Amino acid sequence: MSSATPIPQPPGVPILGNVFDVDPSNTWWSLKTLAEKYGEIFQIKVLGHTIVFVASAALAEEICDEKRFQKYVGGPVVEIRALVHDSLFTAYDHEESWGIHHRLIAPQLTPEAVNSHFSELLACTDELITKWKTLGAATKIQPLEDLNRLNLEATTLTLFGKKLNGVNGSAEDIRKADAVLKAMEDSTSEAIKRPTRPIKLLNTLVYGSKFKKAISTYRAWAVDIVDYRKKNPTDRKDLLYTLMNQTDPETGAKLTDAQVIDEIDTMPIGSSTAPCAVTCAILFLLQNPQVITKAREEIDTVAGTSPLTAEHIPRLQYVAGIVRETLRLSFAAPGFNIEPIPKKDDKSPVLLAGGKYQIAHNQTMIIVLAGVNRDPAVFDDPLAFRPERMTGEAFERLPAGAKKWFGNGKRECIGKHWAWQFLVVVTARLIRELDFEAVNPSYQFKQDGWFNVRPVGFEVKVKARGA
Repeated sequence: MSSATPIPQPPGVPILGNVFDVDPSNTWWSLKTLAEKYGEIFQIKVLGHTIVFVASAALAEEICDEKRFQKYVGGPVVEIRALVHDSLFTAYDHEESWGIHHRLIAPQLTPEAVNSHFSELLACTDELITKWKTLGAATKIQPLEDLNRLNLEATTLTLFGKKLNGVNGSAEDIRKADAVLKAMEDSTSEAIKRPTRPIKLLNTLVYGSKFKKAISTYRAWAVDIVDYRKKNPTDRKDLLYTLMNQTDPETGAKLTDAQVIDEIDTMPIGSSTAPCAVTCAILFLLQNPQVITKAREEIDTVAGTSPLTAEHIPRLQYVAGIVRETLRLSFAAPGFNIEPIPKKDDKSPVLLAGGKYQIAHNQTMIIVLAGVNRDPAVFDDPLAFRPERMTGEAFERLPAGAKKWFGNGKRECIGKHWAWQFLVVVTARLIRELDFEAVNPSYQFKQDGWFNVRPVGFEVKVKARGA
């Protein structure tokens, strides 16, 4: 055991350890920076507590082995339990609620179920494109703002059957949608900052009131969704119907009113990576105009002048490559937590990389996708935007550890098919119907401290294609 390679660690300071190596206001960007410096694995110690970070595809694949490791619910995920309690995203592995909720929700998010709402997604996307076409070529916008509204609109309509009109509706409708988005952002961004603040008392004294207010506002929106359905009965058998009416096929359990609200609130949080990724796609496409040309040729070949249909989507292989390459480079969902599966009466170290490294039997690990997705051992010229490497045989040859954008195993994102359809449809239609111009052509990708990674301050001008 003594021959194991020490896991790299920043120098730190006495007593506090590496508390200053992770910015609590921008945790994931700090981890990206550390991954770039220390490579495939590194650790930090804060007040005697050790966290290990994995940043290579090979090690990510190893610790995604569900025979040895499991999802770790800790840090920000525990903080989000103040908002959504034991929902699918935040439930501990030992909680019965996870299995009950998963068995109820999964059938409503299969590819077939997602396709049944395809026309609704198209209609929501129509609203955004119409809005952007009529802005005026000189108007500057931050595309992420409208894409966030589109995501909330599409999630609410397809899964819960309620139209918000928050994309291209009245000023009051847009204001209401923005209030929901702000409450979601305030609660999730605060959740990610709370574990890394050196002085924990600040979480209650300084930030507690805002956290509670955001939670209250966001849960009130979910209550409104339920009340709307009760006041407007329908034969629509969507996810909301399942949450409110179905019973678990194994236990016969039915969700409580509070659990219904938990899962309604969980869905937009889960899908919030999608608008971040589409915004990044716009940035990457502007930096690589030849990709736009090739994508338009594919779309014209597949769909001609017809509207996009669900049948077209699997045939848009190059557009799919754009989406995958965007997910790789943007790491919009920045990572996830893993821990060794406990073994009764066995506290021996866990070996990684064939014994090269060893960790404690109960060591928390975090996969940092900013490192994994840009692993030079897997990707030639890893910072380049090359959709071709994400299509056909080239994509199939990539190791499984390099394809973890939606998480892993049984705790993989349950809405991945919904997210995939959103990403491909919106990306394809933006490429097909609009022209973008970067307000600042030298803009460099940067992010703030939100739960997801998103390009902040990125502005464009947009107009109808060829106008």
